[in-house]
Amino acid sequence: MAIRRIKSFFQLDAAGGIVLALAAVAAMIVANSPLSVWYEGFIHAPVAVQIGDFAIAKDAHHWINDGLMAIFFFLVGLELKREVLIGELSNVKQIILPAGAALGGMIMPAIVYLLFNYNEPEFWKGWAIPAATDIAFALGILSLLGNRVPNSLKVFLVSIAIFDDIGAILIIALFYTSDLSLQSLAVAGLCLPALYFLNRRNVTRITPYLFIGVIMWIAVLKSGIHATLAGVVLALFIPMFDRTDPEHSPVEELEHDLHNTVAFGILPLFAFANSGISLEGAGIAELFHSVPLGIAAGLFIGKQLGIMIMCWLIFKLGISTMPRGMNFKQIYGASLLCGVGFTMSLFIGGLAFAGENTLFDERLGIIMGSIVSGVVGYFMLKVSLKDNVSGTTVDLTRPH
Repeated sequence: MAIRRIKSFFQLDAAGGIVLALAAVAAMIVANSPLSVWYEGFIHAPVAVQIGDFAIAKDAHHWINDGLMAIFFFLVGLELKREVLIGELSNVKQIILPAGAALGGMIMPAIVYLLFNYNEPEFWKGWAIPAATDIAFALGILSLLGNRVPNSLKVFLVSIAIFDDIGAILIIALFYTSDLSLQSLAVAGLCLPALYFLNRRNVTRITPYLFIGVIMWIAVLKSGIHATLAGVVLALFIPMFDRTDPEHSPVEELEHDLHNTVAFGILPLFAFANSGISLEGAGIAELFHSVPLGIAAGLFIGKQLGIMIMCWLIFKLGISTMPRGMNFKQIYGASLLCGVGFTMSLFIGGLAFAGENTLFDERLGIIMGSIVSGVVGYFMLKVSLKDNVSGTTVDLTRPH
């Protein structure tokens, strides 16, 4: 049963990665065609929600990034909670290697980016853009290699991405906040004991959590902290188990219900709204500006260096051992795939340079770095897996 579940998980995320890629390509085509006027009209269309004197008025682009992406972060929070309690991250021995790899894979890209922009302090705030991994894209590329991919490699890649998500969430909370509103933060804070009360009372119906979650999302939106973080916090209070029915898991049920909506709806819409880069008037200077070039180098060079150095150190110090069915060539291929940063990189890039009239487009670097990392990673893994015809089986008796 556990093996079927993990295979289904990878198949869904791989398919989601393909849809995500199609949405990004479609945005690029539309933004550089006669339909570009329609595209700009769509992402800047004003949308307002008003109750009495209270109103939230933003354009469609902000509703997608601040609103719909909160649902994506909610799903990330659910997955993190499940992994920590009963999944791959519940065993300390199993998390040392991917946790160390993820840490190196976040530090080194930031260093590479800063090296490209060391003499431009105003651009330093983009340091976190190449630090994250897009698991849907990475698994989509991995799925092209078929059943030769050992399950241990898939779990290793997913575990790195999970720690990347944790790191990205912390980075957004600590470094990408505007002026704080203490009044709004106080309202958000009052939601926490209410959610805790529901959890302790074993309330397994989702409606009360969502009602408080919406209030918390509005408060966080108004506070200066990015509103999507409310989704992560809300997820942590959803009960993992129903104490009156051990077979029922509200967290896993919500994951199942939301996965297709997020993978095939929200994320492709986010990709479409954020990937429409107009190349009109773009020249060599824009393409090789230190910001997009630093991002691309961070994703392609920084990721692989950081992950491989940390893995080598962990093995050298005897802290952890090589996962069964894997070798260094496969770890290197996976480290290249981790350079596909797309979704979270676009998200952080929007926070870092939002509303600024710059001479560059950071999205060019994200797309360049992600494409090169994905292509080279695919061929590296194809070579390293050529003798692995049917894939290597690992112990997957624990639920994923």
